[in-house]
Amino acid sequence: MDVSATHRPLTAPTPDDSSACIMATLAAQLDELEKTGPYDVDGTLPRVVALEEAATAAGAEMLLWRARLLRADLLDRRSVLADAVKLLWQAEAWAADNGCRPLLARAHMLLARTHVTMGDLSANLDHMIQAVDALDESTKPALHISYLVKLADAYADSGSMPEARERYEQAEQAAIELGDVSCRTMALNNYAYKECTLGDARHAQLVLARLRAVSEASGWELDSSELDTFAHVELRLGDYDAAEQMARQALARYATEKEECDAEAEILLTLATAQRCRGDLVAAQATLDKSRQLCETHGFRLLAVNALHEQSELYAAARDFERAFATMREYHLAEKELHCEQREAQARNRQAVFEVKEARRQAETFREQARHDPLTGLKNRRSVDERLPALLAQAQTDGTDVAVALLDLDHFKRVNDLRSHGTGDRVLVAVAELLAGVSTGPSGFVARLGGEEFLIAITGTDLASAAFRLEDLRRTVADHPWAQITGGLPVTVSVGVTAATPACTPSTVLARADEALYTAKGEGRNRVCIDRAASGPTLSQL
Repeated sequence: MDVSATHRPLTAPTPDDSSACIMATLAAQLDELEKTGPYDVDGTLPRVVALEEAATAAGAEMLLWRARLLRADLLDRRSVLADAVKLLWQAEAWAADNGCRPLLARAHMLLARTHVTMGDLSANLDHMIQAVDALDESTKPALHISYLVKLADAYADSGSMPEARERYEQAEQAAIELGDVSCRTMALNNYAYKECTLGDARHAQLVLARLRAVSEASGWELDSSELDTFAHVELRLGDYDAAEQMARQALARYATEKEECDAEAEILLTLATAQRCRGDLVAAQATLDKSRQLCETHGFRLLAVNALHEQSELYAAARDFERAFATMREYHLAEKELHCEQREAQARNRQAVFEVKEARRQAETFREQARHDPLTGLKNRRSVDERLPALLAQAQTDGTDVAVALLDLDHFKRVNDLRSHGTGDRVLVAVAELLAGVSTGPSGFVARLGGEEFLIAITGTDLASAAFRLEDLRRTVADHPWAQITGGLPVTVSVGVTAATPACTPSTVLARADEALYTAKGEGRNRVCIDRAASGPTLSQL
């Protein structure tokens, strides 16, 4: 059956849809494609691109990156490794920066898989450890078990079978507690396969006995990958009839499943090996030809190399030693070429990592630059617009005292007019340095709003204490040796200060501080004036 025929068409939300409805629609379609996409990569890729566009139009950044992760997954399965890796690193960076743990876990899991393709098994293990660490209490139990099994696989691939066994056992126990037979059989199947691959066929047989017992007790029908594991173990134990029987059952089961076609090529390779070991060389050659054709059609490089080795063994069994030797040479050359490609892929991966980290560093630099005044280095109006609402919200939540002051240089225009704008800039920089020395508390800050106007937010102290600090600042500015900069023109400041009160907003706080500043100017400048409306009880006193 054509898998794509079961897909629901991608539906664009209508203009009347609410934002929540649009998000739900996109999320549901991503849920579907994450499950079915691997079985129809070519048919799924354009749908994923359409979802990326829809998520971008909806402003759904998390869903956008989720779609990009799916596209990276599909590109990896298509062997477009360089593009996949770059997307994965970009997604990892976004998820880390935005604290999105589900996406971070998935990004590391997919990166782990690409490192298997690149032959970097230590990096595979490192990413799977990070993937499991990124899971949290919101992770669905079945997904957590799946990641735990993949971590066990990574430990096994790196040669750490004791650690792998521990994780397989943990995964099975979690599946038992969950009552999920599918997860339990997956854990046992991978457990047995890795034991067999690493040479302990007897231990693998014991694990498979547990798997069969679970299957019989629950009525669970073994799938093609599980039956192929049985065939592998029987091969290692020398029971070639049983191995062939299990491999044929795996192929029959595969025909009824939605499985990736590399599974079929691998099962055929197992069957060919069993047939060769039984002495049925004609059947073995026909089976191997089918496997190799699938490898060539779909670009299964590692399987194709393994198939060459089996072809050499098959020629040797037929006593065609010349062709066996030639094919073995071809196998070693193909294996060497594959290792070279893996090293090149690792180099491209390192370049992708560098590019993503460099872009991330530059973006962070640009973000910082966009929130700071280039002349004084203080925070700017944009930063105030971002930080002040959060500061006031915190005050309303936990009762933290917050005082907000506006400070303006007195007669600053005279400095620019009588001296120069360069002199004026030097005065602004010097004043900024004096302001930076004010103790603003744990979450307070100083900013330049524009021109000669500054803002000071002081936390953790009441209005009266904040006013004393500002008075000290006013005197410091007035007493500063300005002559060496201004040539004798005095520099003083006027300050208006208010305190955050319940239910206040940034605009009301700034308006009250500005009114107090206006009072200071009207009363002769070079002074600190307190907002009379806020001079009553502050938040901590209510």
